[in-house]
Amino acid sequence: MRKLRIPSFLHDVFGEKQSVGSILTILLFGGILTAALYYRFPELTDHLPAWRSSLALLLIFDVFAGCIANFTASTSNFYAVRKTNRIVFIAIHVHIVLVAFLLNTDIWYSLGIWAYTIIGAFIVNSFIGKHSQLFVAGLLLSVGLGCMPMLPGITPYMLIIGILFLMKVLFSFSVDHYGKAKHNTGKEA
Repeated sequence: MRKLRIPSFLHDVFGEKQSVGSILTILLFGGILTAALYYRFPELTDHLPAWRSSLALLLIFDVFAGCIANFTASTSNFYAVRKTNRIVFIAIHVHIVLVAFLLNTDIWYSLGIWAYTIIGAFIVNSFIGKHSQLFVAGLLLSVGLGCMPMLPGITPYMLIIGILFLMKVLFSFSVDHYGKAKHNTGKEA
């Protein structure tokens, strides 16, 4: 499929070259899942000002779309060769906490999910270029996926957002899925 050269201000989202099909898939996944979440849980934005509801839904869309975008070769390879960008990207991901604050729900749970995800992402990132990276990421992802549903009283929509936030940052983003970093460093450990 034809690849588009991505403008530099969107490299952090789509990488340098991305296929039209991938871009559409990313946007559709994020948009449809966000709309489905809002349709299924309309109470998500009850009694909130329009600006808070809109910002929360935009951040939710970003989590959902980014989960898929980070699996593309273009985005994965973009970050694989830019260690500083990867560290900054991990560090600025406070989406889950902002969403909980904007929706005024599950703030403590969101802080716990955020802390686990970010610490896990930095651990996974420390294994970049090593064969064991995927195993470590899979282990940490599995622990998070196994524990999150056991949080007593977590709202179902925050559970969904938390799961996809964990997937996006700890696994989809932090893993060098296509071995680009390994090829650039020459390490095979």
